[in-house]
Amino acid sequence: MSPDLVVSALGVVSPIAQGKVGFIDALLGGAHAFRTLSREGRQGEERFIGAEIANLAIPARVESMCARASLSAQSALVVLYEAWEEARLTDVAPQRVGLVIGGSNLQQRELARVHESYRGRARFVRPTYALSFMDTDLCGMCAQQFGIAGTVFTVGGASASGQLAIVHAANAVMTRQVDVCIALGGLMDLSYLECHAFRALGAMGSDRFADAPELACRPFDADRDGFIYGESSAAIVLERAATARARGCEPYAVLKGMGVTSSANRNPDPSLDAQVRAITIALESSGSSGGGIDYVNPHGTGSAIGDETELRALRACGLNGAHINATKSLVGHGLTAAGAVEVVATMLQMRAGKLHPSRNLDRPVDSDMNWVRNEPVDHSIMQALTMSTGFGGINTALCWQAWSLAAAEAI
Repeated sequence: MSPDLVVSALGVVSPIAQGKVGFIDALLGGAHAFRTLSREGRQGEERFIGAEIANLAIPARVESMCARASLSAQSALVVLYEAWEEARLTDVAPQRVGLVIGGSNLQQRELARVHESYRGRARFVRPTYALSFMDTDLCGMCAQQFGIAGTVFTVGGASASGQLAIVHAANAVMTRQVDVCIALGGLMDLSYLECHAFRALGAMGSDRFADAPELACRPFDADRDGFIYGESSAAIVLERAATARARGCEPYAVLKGMGVTSSANRNPDPSLDAQVRAITIALESSGSSGGGIDYVNPHGTGSAIGDETELRALRACGLNGAHINATKSLVGHGLTAAGAVEVVATMLQMRAGKLHPSRNLDRPVDSDMNWVRNEPVDHSIMQALTMSTGFGGINTALCWQAWSLAAAEAI
C-alpha cells in the first residue's frame, strides 16, 4: 500500500440527510426514515418496509443533466458534485482525474417503468434507451458533466460494490494512471420484482413489523429477520496526501490496507473462511494487528446467518475489543452503495470524535462485543476497519488510519 493514500473529500445522500453536515448530525442523533416503500414501481401485491430519499436537492451545476436522468444517475451527480467541490478538483487536469462507479443493474425500477410504458408499442421507445439502460451511462453522464478524462468505469460486486470501487480507485492512484480517483457507490433503485425476490429468498425482512416500520431494521439483534432496503449513494475522493494538501484539502484518513476474497460459492450464504481471509489480508497489508483496530463499521445487514458469521470472523481476527455500530440500522441497506456510505460514515465519525448509536439493538446476538447501542459515544477513532460482502461470494475489508495519527507519526 502507498503510505499516504488518503481520502480528501466526500459526498453522500441518504434517507436521513443529504450532504456530509446533515448526515453526521442525523447519524449521531439516531435518526431514521423507515416506512412502507411508496415510490412508483415498488408497489404490488406485497408491501415492503424501507427508507426512501424524500427530496433530492439538485445543485444548479448538475440541474440540466439531471432533468431526464434516473434516480440512480441523479444521485450519482449530486454526491459527485459535493465531493468535487470539497476536493477542489477544478484545479486538477481532467486527464489526471478518474471515476469508478460501484454497482451493476442499478436502475431496475426505471427500466421496469420503461418496459411497462412501452408494452405493445416497443417501436416508439426513445433511441436514448440504448444508452440509458446501461450502468455505464452513469459514468458517461458524470464524466461529461465534470470533464473527467482519466480512467472511468463501473465495477459490480453486489453489496460489496461500494468498497470494491474504493479498491479499484486506490489501485488507479497507486499505479499512477491518475492523480485523483473518485469511488462512487451507485444507488440501486429496486423495483417491485427485486423486492419480492429478495423477500422470497429470505434475504429481505418480512412484514412482521408492518405496523411499526421503525422497528424492522435491526442488525445484530436477536429479533432480526433480514435486511431493510434504503436508498443511498456516496462518493469518496482518493489521492496522495501531497496532492490533496497542495490544493488546501485536509485529509480525513489514510487508506492503509485492502483485502478482497471470494468464497467460491454462488449462493448467498456467507463464508467465515473468506471473510477471515479478507480481514487478514487487509490487516497484513496495513501493517496492523486486530488489536490495533479501535473501531469496526461492519456489513451488518440483519441477516440471520450473515450477522453471526461476520461476528465470528471479527472475533477470529482479534477485533472483538473494537467499538462497533451498525450504520444500516439508521439508513437501511443501500446494496451497491452500502460500502461507500459506510466508509463516509466512518470518515465523518473520525472527524467528529463520536460514534453513532445503533437502532433496535435490544438483544445483541453476541453481548460480549463492544457495541455502541442506544446513545452516541465519545471516541476518537485512530484505526478503523470497514467490511462489505456481496452475493457471488465477494468479501472486502478496508483498514483506515485517522489523518491526525498519520500526520503525527510523520513528524
